[in-house]
Order: sequence, then C-alpha cells, then structure tokens
Amino acid sequence: MRDKLRILIPKGRIFDKVARLFDEAGFPISLTERTYRPLIATPWLEGKIMKPQNVGKLLELGSHDAGFTGLDWIQESRAKVQEIMDLGFDQVRIVAAVPADLDEVALKSKQLRVATEYVHLAEQWLHASGYQYRILRTYGATEVFPPDDADMIIDNTASGRTLQDNGLRIIATILESSTRFVACTAAMADAVKRNHIEELAMLFKAVLDGRERVMVEMNVDKSRFAALVTGLPSMRSPTVAPLYGDAGYAVKIAVKKSEVPGMIPRLKNLGATDIVEYELRKVVP
Repeated sequence: MRDKLRILIPKGRIFDKVARLFDEAGFPISLTERTYRPLIATPWLEGKIMKPQNVGKLLELGSHDAGFTGLDWIQESRAKVQEIMDLGFDQVRIVAAVPADLDEVALKSKQLRVATEYVHLAEQWLHASGYQYRILRTYGATEVFPPDDADMIIDNTASGRTLQDNGLRIIATILESSTRFVACTAAMADAVKRNHIEELAMLFKAVLDGRERVMVEMNVDKSRFAALVTGLPSMRSPTVAPLYGDAGYAVKIAVKKSEVPGMIPRLKNLGATDIVEYELRKVVP
C-alpha cells in the first residue's frame, strides 16, 4: 500500500518509551515474542523493530519512511535524514574517559589504544584534539577495556556513575544526545507520507506536553474572584464559568506540574475552594 507509513522502532531500552508514546497518542503497539513486526492499531502504519544503530542508514536508503534513534547514532552513521523532533528520551553524553591516574601529558606522549562503538565520532574528535591513536571497535561493555586493553574509551553515559565505578574519569564531552523522531528525505517529499509524519509529530508533541502539565480546577466566591484570578499561571488565560445559583465562579487552569506544590497553598489563601488536580492526556495549543 503506497500510502502506508513504514516506521522503524528501536530495539532495546528505547522501545518501551516509544511504544508508550504511540499508545498515548492513540496507536497502541502489540509485539509478540520473537517477532520484529509489531502490530500498530491503525491501517496506515506499518512497524519494524531494528537496532537504533541501523535506523538512520535504512531511512537514508529509503526502505522505510520514518523512525526513532539517538542523535549519537545518526551522527555516527553519517545518515542523511530529516529530523522531525527531539523526543528528549534517553539523554546521554558521548564522552572520552581514561583511567583516573592517567594524566594529559601521558595521553599526548604515546599512541593511544581507544576502545569505542563510536568509531567515526571518535576519529573525528581524536584527530581534532591532536592525539595519536589506534581504534579498537567494541560491541558493548566498553568500560571494561581499560587499563589492560585500552588507554581511553569513547562511550555514552547518562550519569557517569558506571565509568566512575570502573576507575575512569571523563576528560571531554564529545556530543550530547537524545532520541529523535526522524524521516527519510524521499518520504518527506511525498505529500501523503509527509502529512502522516507531521500528524504523528503533532500528536507526540501533544502527549509530551501533556505529561508536563496538569489541570487544576477550583471554585471561588465572587468577592474573592478578582484577587484570585489576577496573575494565575495558565497556558493562555484561565477558563472561568459561573457557578449554579450565581454563587461564584469555577476556574480552570492548565499548569506545569512543577508549579503545583507552591501554587495550591497560595490558591487556598486567596479564597479558592474545592481544588481538584488531574492529569492531562494531550495538550495541543
């Protein structure tokens, strides 16, 4: 089917976050064991599970239309794709790390054995930094190579704790990465597929924005309404409706979750009653 959008979904730790995003956007994903073809609850989406390292190049080749992978793997594979949006998942840094007792003079004085999965990114950075080096490609567990088998590693880290636990110190951050929603250039040139991709992006953004906000509703007496409503935080302006019997007003605001703990006591002091907070599914400005 020409109009079917072929989506690559990353295998591993990113899968659950992407699957949840689809589910909250209204397209639940079901995946049985030992299959790489998930079922997505809409006729115009067709999914396939791939390693994130492969997603960028497969999109560049045009065998799929859109997908999800880290910025690190897009840059490492030098894939020519169009970034649609940064989803903010799996935020990591690509860093250079060395044994804690190895100083800069020692690093510059010899040919380094550098262990990494990020061969292209590593070579770029090492060359620009003036190091002499030899690359050892790894396939996971890169932090175990030093000091016996490598003088330096270039790897991803979220907190740096694993590196520290293995006696390594970070000497440089090469790239900051997170999960991106990306598309094939040819798919973006196709009006139908571009429309599907943009619809997905709009729904994903609505879900992500909804996760950051809650709805707060309250009642307030007429005599205290002006003091309450002035300066209330909201996306645009509060929604206000008269209460039955002309007893006052019902006020509704969508606010960031982080604002709520300090806001509710303030609302109470300003005369708000019957305060209710609840989650939002999607927010579309």
